[in-house]
Amino acid sequence: MAICVTRIPKTARRFILLFKNQSSITSTICMNTNYSICLIQRKHICSNALISPVEASLISVFNKRPFCLESPELQELSSKLTPEVVETVLKSFRDWRLAHVFFNWASNQEGYSHSCYAYNAMAGILSSARQNASLRDLAVNLLTSSSFWTPGAFGYFLRCLGSQGLVKEANSLFDQVQASGVCVLNSYSYNCLLEVIAKVGDVGLLEYRLNEMRNLGWPIDKHALTPVLQCYCNAGKFDKALMVFNDLNDKGWVDQHILAVLVLSYSKYREVDTAFELIEWAESNLKISLNEKTLCVLIHGFVKEFRVDKALEVYDKMRKLGYLPDISLYDVLIRGLCKNKEIEKALMLYMHMRESGISPDVRIICQLLLCIPEERVMIQLLEDTWMDLNVEKRMLLYNSVLTGLVNGGYAEKAYQLLKASTLSGINGNCQADKISLINEKPDTTCFQTVIDGLCNSGKLDMALELFNDMGRYGCKRSVLLFNNLIQFLSNADRLDECFVLLNEMKETEFRPTHFTFNCILGCLCRRENVTRSLDLIREMRVSGHVPWIKNYTLLVKKLCEHGKAVEAYDFLADMAKEGFLPDMIAYSATIDGFLNINEVDRGLKLFKEICGRGFCPDVVAYNTIIKGLCKAKRTTEAEDILTEIRAKGLVPSVITYNLLIDGSCKDGNTDQAVLYFSRMIEEEHKPNVVTYTTLVDGLCNVGKPDEALKFWAEMEHKGCDPNRIAYMALIRGLCKCQKPEVALIYLQKMEEKKMLPDTYVYKALIDAFASNSNTAMVDELLEKMAKRVTAS
Repeated sequence: MAICVTRIPKTARRFILLFKNQSSITSTICMNTNYSICLIQRKHICSNALISPVEASLISVFNKRPFCLESPELQELSSKLTPEVVETVLKSFRDWRLAHVFFNWASNQEGYSHSCYAYNAMAGILSSARQNASLRDLAVNLLTSSSFWTPGAFGYFLRCLGSQGLVKEANSLFDQVQASGVCVLNSYSYNCLLEVIAKVGDVGLLEYRLNEMRNLGWPIDKHALTPVLQCYCNAGKFDKALMVFNDLNDKGWVDQHILAVLVLSYSKYREVDTAFELIEWAESNLKISLNEKTLCVLIHGFVKEFRVDKALEVYDKMRKLGYLPDISLYDVLIRGLCKNKEIEKALMLYMHMRESGISPDVRIICQLLLCIPEERVMIQLLEDTWMDLNVEKRMLLYNSVLTGLVNGGYAEKAYQLLKASTLSGINGNCQADKISLINEKPDTTCFQTVIDGLCNSGKLDMALELFNDMGRYGCKRSVLLFNNLIQFLSNADRLDECFVLLNEMKETEFRPTHFTFNCILGCLCRRENVTRSLDLIREMRVSGHVPWIKNYTLLVKKLCEHGKAVEAYDFLADMAKEGFLPDMIAYSATIDGFLNINEVDRGLKLFKEICGRGFCPDVVAYNTIIKGLCKAKRTTEAEDILTEIRAKGLVPSVITYNLLIDGSCKDGNTDQAVLYFSRMIEEEHKPNVVTYTTLVDGLCNVGKPDEALKFWAEMEHKGCDPNRIAYMALIRGLCKCQKPEVALIYLQKMEEKKMLPDTYVYKALIDAFASNSNTAMVDELLEKMAKRVTAS
């Protein structure tokens, strides 16, 4: 194979390798024929005046809701159907479903059959709506139709399939049409199929079809080679793509589109330098420049690959060619420069945009502000931006910029800008008259936006500083601002500053709201500060506000967690004295606190007290009492509580029965525990793994391993999967009953399920086997236990 190189720069030389005498892709002389890639409509619908009465009637009937396909009106219209009428009606529908119903209805009318143009109208509708399943069915119906297809119409149908990625379907349909004689295929038909294949980059299939085309004597012209080039590019096979490109160039067929295919593909595969060299070579040697759309795509691609330098060179080419870049192009270039910290270039490009008559949007301004370190330059940028705006529009833009910075996660930058605009953040050496942002003062919305952003990002000191600046700057504050600051300070446990703001609020025209007080109360409750909480609650009562349940309930729970149930009870009593009757949840937490410190009688007394005050305890509250009684081994009284639950019309829960079963088992009364279990089943409560584990453990503890194993089997049979705790309880229980061999079986099952037992399980097994003098098993278990300890 001989290779010659034209006289071109070295950097571009690889693009023009002209391959001679190759068993190649272009061995056939091409025909100079231009093919249209669009379906030509047989009737152009431009107004209702061009629609015939039959077409108008059909459109009207099918747009009615509801309509009947068997209506007399449609039966009369069916006799007037023609392919032209069907095509026009199809193109009038906005809903693909309606078009599909009409197409199928027309297919079934006696004396009528669809033309290829009607099929294409339906195919275009389905492909636009991305209805691939219906498009496949349409391709199948095409083969059984009696209509004859022109190569142009069939090519359009293939493109519809290809637009939805249905390459296999298009390829199969091509063969079936060729075999059936529905269409006499020509080079245009093959070119359309090559285009479809090129979309997915199936090189093998494309080369097969290309060779088939050559063997049939069809010309391999520009229209055939262009999809071949596209296919190789899409597949990333640039060596073959360059061979095709050189063939096209050798024959003088390279145009703007062909050049764009190769350039964009290089860009897509991150070959930015190669793509740019190809553009330069084409401009110099072929006198071909890319169009505006292609240049825009390249700029976006180059910036994405962090090659803003090349993107700017393409931008310069656009301007020299007379194209006017839009705001989106400036946005991507400025963003790329800002990411590269090339601030001067970004500002210069910004000035080009302004000179071109394009007003920057908030996004571009925010991007520039984020990269500008000096406050003076920030102010100058904004002054230049709104030079021709009135006061209202200036403030609107200013607010939008601050909001954009805050929403983008740059609240601190917004803070700097706002400080600069109020002159409070500028160095004292600066002359105020040279940095004045606007004559009008930033309003409350500006401050509120930035303060909220600072609070959300945890910069509370900056937020407080701005808040104080508002007063000095003469900007009116709001209740919302006070409340937001107090809320965030409360959450950050900065209680003293909360009270400072509260007192400041009282001294102004603003009255603290229930939200204000409850934010501070929440902080006091989290600190378990009972005295100050009560003081604040008294103040709330005077102001007509009610403490939130979640706040005082939290205080009660935290006190009870630390064994201070008596203090919790006193706090609730004091609340009641102030006129705030605590919620049942807080009382339940206090009762639970008494029970946890073994003050069962005090817990019962409180329970009876609140019942006497008109409270209606729920099952959860009753469960708390049952748990405490069972823990104190007062199961008879727990049974009485169960009776009371039923008497009050409440339904005992699974937890209720689990507590009673556990209490009975710990008393050694497994018969009573089994009786509770039976009641659960009768009342259609589904026992859970806790229920079964409690019974198994209790039965083993009283020496009833066989009954325990029966419940275990029942648990597995009912689909209740035993967990790690259940296995360990069974194994230890069986060991207590001197059944270590059976226990070992369940240990193996446990290990098969990737559940690791605690060391006490191994110790129980070792002790059981040791008592049976099974030293071999003891040694094996000791080794397992050692590995378990090492692994943990």
